[in-house]
Amino acid sequence: MRIAGAALNQIPIDWNNNLRNIKTAIEQAKAAGVELLCLPELCLSGYGCEDLFLSDWMPQAALAHLQTVREWTQGICVVVGVPVRLNHRTYNTAAVLRDGQILGFAAKQFLANDGVHYETRFFVPWLAGEQTTVEWEGETWPLGDLIFEHQGVRFGFEICEDAWRADNVRPACRLMGKVDLIVNPSASHFAMSKTDVRYQLVMKASRTFDCTYLYANLLGNEAGRIIFDGEILVARNGHLLKRNQLLSFKEVDLEWVDVDFNAKPEPAAEIIPLPAPDEYKELNQAMSLGLFDYLRKARSRGFVLSLSGGADSCFCAVGVAEMVRLGVEELGLDEFKHRSGCFTEAVVTQQEGAGGKAIQVAESPTPESALSDKQQLVRQLLTCAYQGTVNSSDDTFNSAKELADSIGARFHNWEIDEEVTGYVGKIQQALGRDLTWQTDDLALQNIQARVRAPAIWLLANVQNCLLITTSNRSEASVGYCTMDGDTAGSISPIAGVDKDFVKKWLRWAEAELGYSALSHVNALQPTAELRPLEEKQTDERDLMPYTLLNRIERLAFYDRLSPKQVLTALGTEETGFDHEQLKTYVRRFYSLWSRNQWKRERYAPSFHLDDYNVDPRSWLRFPILSGGFGEELAEL
Repeated sequence: MRIAGAALNQIPIDWNNNLRNIKTAIEQAKAAGVELLCLPELCLSGYGCEDLFLSDWMPQAALAHLQTVREWTQGICVVVGVPVRLNHRTYNTAAVLRDGQILGFAAKQFLANDGVHYETRFFVPWLAGEQTTVEWEGETWPLGDLIFEHQGVRFGFEICEDAWRADNVRPACRLMGKVDLIVNPSASHFAMSKTDVRYQLVMKASRTFDCTYLYANLLGNEAGRIIFDGEILVARNGHLLKRNQLLSFKEVDLEWVDVDFNAKPEPAAEIIPLPAPDEYKELNQAMSLGLFDYLRKARSRGFVLSLSGGADSCFCAVGVAEMVRLGVEELGLDEFKHRSGCFTEAVVTQQEGAGGKAIQVAESPTPESALSDKQQLVRQLLTCAYQGTVNSSDDTFNSAKELADSIGARFHNWEIDEEVTGYVGKIQQALGRDLTWQTDDLALQNIQARVRAPAIWLLANVQNCLLITTSNRSEASVGYCTMDGDTAGSISPIAGVDKDFVKKWLRWAEAELGYSALSHVNALQPTAELRPLEEKQTDERDLMPYTLLNRIERLAFYDRLSPKQVLTALGTEETGFDHEQLKTYVRRFYSLWSRNQWKRERYAPSFHLDDYNVDPRSWLRFPILSGGFGEELAEL
């Protein structure tokens, strides 16, 4: 039998978009002679509908729209992820349709409730072995722990999290010997190196449970923060039959394979490992796709970036350039422009910084005719501005300008000293005293960052663009940022990435992707440039070495250790610091972490790219007000 999985790029409660992609997948499958097609988890409604799953109307609307899908299933068996609400409880189900009929709904038995997932808020887990019925306008279908049959092949379900549970409790252990095929529609979020774990999961399941295993994941930045990699895997008795290219810019990515269910191969003696993942390349692809989907789904016309010439803002600028490069390489120039929605005259106003008139291309020292097609696209999609003060250096200006020119971005340069002086003067007059670096250091730093926000916001609004915020995860952990200053923006693409990785990625991008203009920033020590230049301010002098900060952060919140346990763990590692210095850094980290939760609550939406992040609306919740680890730090 020819079986297939299709990764779909869906949008929560965008019925037209979601139905169009489902129809396209079914049409492509039929054209390829596919007989059984698996679509992703909750692909009809969208996975990221949040509290809408708790309403009565939304699951009802999904069931109504499922009736439209029925007519497309003549001659094929199709699995469609859909929420079903019964007796004020919502279930995460996979509907099985064939020849215009609904055969039934398999219900998810284990719910993801850690990291970025809070499924137990929305759904009720289904009990193994239980069944009930769903009624709709006089028709009745079974729902629950079900086994189906198509062309003599018996198949059952694991839905995403079901497969991540222990082998002796997951649905597959009860399906063994009863089915030939296990189908897994999933919404498994992207994280660097996670695909290797997922691959092992599917391969081992096919061998352990003596079956063919078909896995299909969602694709793209569906709802804002979570990116799905669209992985499709087919394995049989520990042998890989099909695996696709991840993180596609397509709306529908279909992969099929022929399986002879009458001839069973010997179980694989060992699972052949995948090549070691290249996390720099993975992050590049994921962030590019995340930006592209955010751009078009927010109905925006491009991006605006306050390009300081430092590591974080340069990373974001290259991210937009890579979005263009990778998108055009896969989709082609015309399809990329069409899909982005940024190259029409239509006026669509949805929110501040989104929708509106076509972007005007600013003058540039480089004539249009000298730019490549990709550089011209970047010019229309990215506007950068260097906002200097007396504390800014020539090094960062040259870094910003050369990078912007090299990728084709529009570049503006203005100074903000006049505005800073005006605000400082008002407060000096109000207080009746001068503000000095000796008495008002942080306030004088912060006003510079805050003064940069109004102009760059105005530029973004005038052009109907999204303003990119450049904070990274390391800064977020210790609040090394200015609220309503460098944190102002619509989207914060690298807030889930630590600063050490940012620096390494930039060196990789210079060497492997050919961004030679990054040589400037790669030669600089990260600095906020908010104190007088003669003080030679650097981030690590203000805080601690970033590698150590990242290690403390991971031990504290990924491994969930106490401050004393963190200090003990660091004492067993080669950090290069003695016990007293480590103690100082641990105290500093926890103190800064605790007092800056309110900042993390206010950051712009960020992408989940690593195996954890510190976004309280995504991975890590922490009280805004707390005791600040007072007793725990005293124990040190």
